[in-house]
Amino acid sequence: MRKDATHHVITQPNPLRKVLRRVDEKDIDDPVARAEKALAGLSGEFKDWMLVEADRLSAAHATILKKGFSEKAAEELFRAAHDIKGDAATFGYPSAAVAAESLCRIIEHAPDLDKVPSELIKHHINAIQAIVRDHTRLDSVKVASELSRKLRGVADEYLMHVNRDRPEHLEAIMAPSIVPGD
Repeated sequence: MRKDATHHVITQPNPLRKVLRRVDEKDIDDPVARAEKALAGLSGEFKDWMLVEADRLSAAHATILKKGFSEKAAEELFRAAHDIKGDAATFGYPSAAVAAESLCRIIEHAPDLDKVPSELIKHHINAIQAIVRDHTRLDSVKVASELSRKLRGVADEYLMHVNRDRPEHLEAIMAPSIVPGD
């Protein structure tokens, strides 16, 4: 070190150099390609998985229609919608994810679920069912996308009205969707 230097650079040894090995270009592994190939192999099962999730949502709604909104029933409806919201885009049903997110927002932000218009919940569930069951028709994708956007608008309008005196909820209601666009 020089006498007039104001600093000293310390170079840390890199222990990873000992474990790295060089691979021929012909042997290079592409994990993305492997994942895409695995997903393609499973893609036939995606529709079945989504049908099971959509049926679970309908069953939760049927329980609520029969017995009312208990804490357990509301939780099951929320979980079913939340699972669809999380899985739908991955499985190729992005419009179902949008409708499911809208239903989750209603369940999460409505001050009293018993006062939510039953038609609003029913329309969300029917939309999700239709999107999942009719997904194979080319014209249904555009209709499903538009339907999901309209449901979100109606749900937001309702939630803003019933939460007008609850500012802590209004911010979340007015936040943009976190579901990937379709």
